Amino acid sequence: MHIDSTLADIKTRKHFFSVPLDYQQSPSKQITVFARELVSVQNQHKQLPYLVFFQGGPGFGAVRPLSNSGWIKRALTEYRVLLLDQRGTGLSTPVNATSLSYMSATDQADYLSFFRADNIIRDAEYIRTKLSPGEPWSILGQSFGGFCVLHYLSAAPEGLKEAYITGGIPSLTRTAEEVYQATYQRVIAKNNDFFKRFSDARILVDNLAKYLFDNKVYLGTGELLTVEMLQLLGINLGMEQGPESVYYLLEQALIDTPHGIDVNPLFLHQFSQFLDYNTNPIFALLHESIYCQHTASAWAAHRVREQYSQFNYRPGKPLLFTGEMVYPWMFSQFEQLEPLQQAANLIAAKKDWPALYNLEQLAQNKVPVAAAIYSEDMFVEMQYSLETAKQVNNLKYWLTSEYEHNGIRMDGEHILDKLISLNRGHCLR
Repeated sequence: MHIDSTLADIKTRKHFFSVPLDYQQSPSKQITVFARELVSVQNQHKQLPYLVFFQGGPGFGAVRPLSNSGWIKRALTEYRVLLLDQRGTGLSTPVNATSLSYMSATDQADYLSFFRADNIIRDAEYIRTKLSPGEPWSILGQSFGGFCVLHYLSAAPEGLKEAYITGGIPSLTRTAEEVYQATYQRVIAKNNDFFKRFSDARILVDNLAKYLFDNKVYLGTGELLTVEMLQLLGINLGMEQGPESVYYLLEQALIDTPHGIDVNPLFLHQFSQFLDYNTNPIFALLHESIYCQHTASAWAAHRVREQYSQFNYRPGKPLLFTGEMVYPWMFSQFEQLEPLQQAANLIAAKKDWPALYNLEQLAQNKVPVAAAIYSEDMFVEMQYSLETAKQVNNLKYWLTSEYEHNGIRMDGEHILDKLISLNRGHCLR
């Protein structure tokens, strides 16, 4: 089914594909995968190659463009862009507590095991045979999308003409525990930067944390706002403009009333918009599994956190924000995660995750790959990215301190242009 529409200077087409849940089983339950095709108005009648975008996450639908700008503007000068809603996200048979409610916890965990990068790439290859039969295409992966790119290069390099990665070169062999050993250090550094930049942030945060510790405060969704939940705001510290947004939120958290200090209703409303766990449960359910190959995550971030006592708050102790770590208690505190708690525990205990990367194939890779590595990235450890870059043949990288993890969102036109130049042997501008 194709549905066409027009944005500013962009023609769009909706594509819906019926694909197997399990490509290894025949017959298999079918799910829907959605992709939105973009082409500039001036190029709409040209036979341009495809550039497929793999969104960060896991568990987030592809960007919904509002205009011909950013990296999309650069891409549309020579490609048709395909924005893929990875399975379970956006319009691709969404995964949430409601859609999974008819399954047992065991069935939920089994179902969700098919939503990692390996099957996302199988979906992409299936779609390629429909939209670009016989022709390899180009791909761009942001963050977790970069993990998908590395799997694509491992599993189906014949489908690729060229590849681009921004802020998303994973370790090929390190465990989830090793990853979090590195990223906790990054989170501590981001906390230090935050409290150094905003001179009153420490007192604002600690006053709010003590208030939450001493009082029951409920969000507009009815959830109890805990100190642990407050710490999760730290996921924003690793984004461009994220620290500013967190600071402005915190400075209006507590207000003086005739009856004393209270929490500002505006803060309670805005707080929920800073966290995506209720609206995008795949992130919490499968985040640690993206690092798992023949091993269980066993709540790795929670276990590693025990080595960093500075994150354990008590009154009179400075509060530190955490990062993108997922913790088991989240499945009892977030309303839309609570029904999935048993499934989450089963996923955390799963040991038989298949391998995601073929080291031999990557070592002899022939597909041109260009990657942006952000030296200050809070989410993807720079040293592990550089380690991987040495293991992937034909990969060129641009190491920069100019951007945070979401650089492509802030300056995407420039970043993609640099990577295209890098891949094609042009001088970087």
